[in-house]
Amino acid sequence: MTTSHTLAAENLTLGYGDRVVVSDLDLTVPPGAITVIVGANACGKSTLLRSMSRLLAPREGRVVLDGKEVHRRPAKELARTLGLLPQSPLAPEGITVLDLVGRGRHPHQGIFSRWNENDDAAVASALEATRTADLADRAVDELSGGQRQRVWIAMVLAQQTDLLLLDEPTTFLDVTHQIEVLDLLTDLNRTRGTTIVMVLHDLNLAARYADHLIALAAGRLHAAGTPAGVLTEESVRAVFGLDSRIIEDPLSGRPLMLPIGRHHTAPADT
Repeated sequence: MTTSHTLAAENLTLGYGDRVVVSDLDLTVPPGAITVIVGANACGKSTLLRSMSRLLAPREGRVVLDGKEVHRRPAKELARTLGLLPQSPLAPEGITVLDLVGRGRHPHQGIFSRWNENDDAAVASALEATRTADLADRAVDELSGGQRQRVWIAMVLAQQTDLLLLDEPTTFLDVTHQIEVLDLLTDLNRTRGTTIVMVLHDLNLAARYADHLIALAAGRLHAAGTPAGVLTEESVRAVFGLDSRIIEDPLSGRPLMLPIGRHHTAPADT
């Protein structure tokens, strides 16, 4: 089991140029749990992950890891504890899958520590877990979108951090690979105690896989808690402007959101 770390945002305000994206945000990521962040487009989900990983400095407030501001930590030191998979990452032209996944080991390299059998084992395990071992010698820019996404996930897994931040890790994946990736992350959480924070667009997958659900609306925290407490018809309407019905997922017992559109309205109660 990994060591538990506490990651929190305190009075956090974030933005780009003159535009404020996240305002006065306070939240704590439960250690050793899977937290999923949901919300409408442009509500600040990706911006929040960028700040949590030290890539975006706060305008106000702070992000703290174990009581220490992440923006005051050296980048390499932080990268040994916290890994990030951003949206649409870019790979160097011509780099192979094996070399890209191997870059996940860079935080563990130092002046006196060189590549060793532990690094080989970490890369091999990450490739196997994401079913990309057969792609090891391929150039990343030759792969399909789904293959590339699984390779990027392998790179983050090879980093072997106690916390993982993933921005839409199921992007470009078909439904089979979406479930495989989410099951893999759940296995990682349950076997190693890895704290996982991810952004998902699919509310029903979010509810099924999350221990802790965070809903953002217009850059502010709308609700946080268990999926049953957060994913309600009222919150779906407030966060997404969508009418819905919430029922129990017959497989997981978690809430299942059924959207109501103009052409498929709910039957009248009898």
